[in-house]
Amino acid sequence: MLTINKTGSFRRHEKWCGQDTSIDTCTKESARKKTISYSILSAHNTERNGEGFKIRFDGLMAHDITYVSIIQTARASGMDSFPMPVMLTNCHNSLCAVGGTINCDDHRFGLSAARHYGGDYVPAHLAVIHQYAREMAAGSGTMIMGSDSHTRYGALGCLAVGEGGGELVKQLLGRTWDIAAPEVVAVELTGTLRPGVGPHDVALAIIGAVYKDGVVKNRIMEFMGPGIAGLSMDFRLGIDVMTTETTCLSSVWQTDGVVHDYLAAHGRPNDYKELLPGDGAWYDAVIHVDLSAVEPMIALPFHPSNVWTIAEFNANTRDLLAKVENDARALLPQKFHQAVDLQSKCVGGRLKVDQCVVAGCCGGTFENLRDMAGLLRGLSVGASGLDVSAYPASQPILQELMRCGAAADLMAAGVTMRTAFCGPCFGAGDVPGQNCFSIRHVTRNFANREGSKPSEGQIAYVALMDARSIAATAANGGMLTAAGADPGRTYGTYTFDSALYERCVYHGQGKPQPASPLVIGPNIGDWPAMIPLPENLLLTVASALNDPVTTTDDFIASGEPSAYRSNPKRMAEYTLQRKDAGYVARAASIHTLEEQRLAALAEGTPMPEADRQVYVAAGLNPDEAAHTGLGSVIAARCPGDGSAREQAASCQKVLGGWANIAGAYATKRYRSNCINWGLLPFVVEDFDKADLRCGDLVYLPNLREEMEKGETAFAAERIRDGKREPLRLLLPGLTVDEQRTLLAGSLINLYKSN
Repeated sequence: MLTINKTGSFRRHEKWCGQDTSIDTCTKESARKKTISYSILSAHNTERNGEGFKIRFDGLMAHDITYVSIIQTARASGMDSFPMPVMLTNCHNSLCAVGGTINCDDHRFGLSAARHYGGDYVPAHLAVIHQYAREMAAGSGTMIMGSDSHTRYGALGCLAVGEGGGELVKQLLGRTWDIAAPEVVAVELTGTLRPGVGPHDVALAIIGAVYKDGVVKNRIMEFMGPGIAGLSMDFRLGIDVMTTETTCLSSVWQTDGVVHDYLAAHGRPNDYKELLPGDGAWYDAVIHVDLSAVEPMIALPFHPSNVWTIAEFNANTRDLLAKVENDARALLPQKFHQAVDLQSKCVGGRLKVDQCVVAGCCGGTFENLRDMAGLLRGLSVGASGLDVSAYPASQPILQELMRCGAAADLMAAGVTMRTAFCGPCFGAGDVPGQNCFSIRHVTRNFANREGSKPSEGQIAYVALMDARSIAATAANGGMLTAAGADPGRTYGTYTFDSALYERCVYHGQGKPQPASPLVIGPNIGDWPAMIPLPENLLLTVASALNDPVTTTDDFIASGEPSAYRSNPKRMAEYTLQRKDAGYVARAASIHTLEEQRLAALAEGTPMPEADRQVYVAAGLNPDEAAHTGLGSVIAARCPGDGSAREQAASCQKVLGGWANIAGAYATKRYRSNCINWGLLPFVVEDFDKADLRCGDLVYLPNLREEMEKGETAFAAERIRDGKREPLRLLLPGLTVDEQRTLLAGSLINLYKSN
């Protein structure tokens, strides 16, 4: 089904030639420039002489959990109008369910910002962010940045990137996205799909094969090969959006007539451009996918890489469920372990699920829901205790499903039709009941992401499956079943109607109205003051996370906390709530000491005794504390997998955080978020040997001076019970601009100073 060449290969005359450089006189580095990826990066590069890239994007996308913070930050840094196309969508907080009036206030702010600064505003329930970008923005050879990790439009030939809000702010202020020259991995698709196999099956097969080994981490995935021709546009888009779960930097596909026809059908034929790899291109790894060998797949809780074929799962149900149960117990306090019971869901050795959901940017496409309707037509899933819901990714898709009869067939079968909403993907909609098992065609199934709260004894489970196998399962009364046949009814081809967008979307690109006021509700707060990096730092480890990976959902959960995403101090109260409930109190107490220290310095009064004791515990002279800042640090083995949400970093900063100390960072975007918010993204060579524990002190003398010299290795000390141990902390790959941001204390400070 899938093989990987990790050593790389030249591609000549559409064949793989290994590392035989005799076929080409150029080096691997120069041959990499023949890839589709480099042709697009080079066209957007603002500096031609450097080894890396300084990129200006063609457009920006942001949704209603991120756009308020982005605009407030850019506004505080001097922005007076949007310098490029900016599209604000409302698909993550559409329900406005938690927090009272403050949620709708953010939508009102978004519309007022689109008017004031000159952008587009897509009202709630009209389209999820990525479907709107596919339909109305992404074009071949273009680049789009979005404040959402699943910003992937590669199947249209658009090299799209999901980043935290700070990177979008840079674009709004005329700065660039700076990256080292990335490596590129070819994904060659061959063969023809089996009946019943959908895009999620192909995507999960790829994720399962590459995630654990980091084959594509921070690389660009470039799709090519004869198998692409047999895939519809919806199918390609469904695979492409899931590349985020491999931890790749971005993705792009070769383009053809299918892409042209899609863009033409959406009123944008001129946005098409043929994109093909150049002859002799070098790829740093090659993934071969035989589509004819792909089977219906399932990603078990609690990660999209925990992948099995459904046939394997059904043959080993109890053993595999036992592994999931063990993982679940590791998430729960000991007193709640008895709540874990998946075995009781087995009927005759098969798993019976409680909930089926098809939604969002990967699940809610027209073809997924059309095929689901074909498989369920004439059947009934209602009144059986099984909940089945479908969320079309845009109103034009829902309108077409209604026109062709597919929506009626779904509803007649007992499927509830919803609006365009991302909630089921991140715990803000269709949260399963206690100990329930949900199968979903969405992007992620991280622990707690579905909305349960392990600290309170709540546990639920989400597995990822394709819409076709979800329909087959629903048709089988909830018994987990692989799709084995193509849909039984054809509903015709999709026709896009732009009238809905013409009537409902505010189109203000390039038409700022500076006299039009911003509507700022009571929950929209400014960022608290942040100080520049002190000469020395004395940090207290406020949380030590030893899990293999700490996700951005662990740092700041989705769902309820999102109600306060525009109120930095309120949202910070939820930091690590489901992972380490004591973190906020510990970090806040340290931050209070630092505020007291700064106030005493400003007033020329003696430092409070509580502050003095911290310095004494570290063996430092309290009288010299004027140059040694106090703060907190999180030690985490591998932080940052998952969402692009900048609040994973900004909430730490609001609570007085100064650093993370990690064995490695799971994604570039989380590391970038840390830097933009003035958190030092330290790395230790041996995380286990560093043995950082909650309550330890970490002392960094002469930190500012050494950073100003360009140093990236720092001699620190770990202090525990008065005993001092040397600790070597690294800032590998730190650029000059990143260094300046950290010295300033945050991106906001840097831009204010300029």
